Amino acid sequence: MPDTIASTVSIEKARPEHLREIVAIINAGATSVRKDREFADWQDYRPAFDALVAAPECDIYVALGESGEVVGTFQIHFMKGLAFQGRPRVELESVHVRADQRCTGVGRLMMARAEDLARQGNACMVQLTSNKEREGSHHFYKRLGYDQSHHGYKKMFV
Repeated sequence: MPDTIASTVSIEKARPEHLREIVAIINAGATSVRKDREFADWQDYRPAFDALVAAPECDIYVALGESGEVVGTFQIHFMKGLAFQGRPRVELESVHVRADQRCTGVGRLMMARAEDLARQGNACMVQLTSNKEREGSHHFYKRLGYDQSHHGYKKMFV
């Protein structure tokens, strides 16, 4: 990771004023499953954003560039369970880096922050899913030490 990225990008909890840029980034990265199923107006996402940040087991983070613009985002969810003596597991969702910022170290910074948060919360593991169309993302996660240990299944209702 270039030293310049570490000194110019900060990772922090998302605030309402970040929502427009978050929506633009996640919708720009929509795969075939989500294409044409998302809303064009970023304000339509406000209730979901508010619910996410209000939930004690979830949060949404942003990577901010030098001038304060959102260059990446991820959602973190602590899930309760019985396995591993009841230690929570962390699910990462909507991990996205703005297209012009990929391969600059932003994704590595975000993942390191997510893993730190998971450890602080005594999680037994971090897990995530990645659309099968995102081969570049798969290589990225494998380079970070993530194993492709399961097959995922989804049933869409929208």
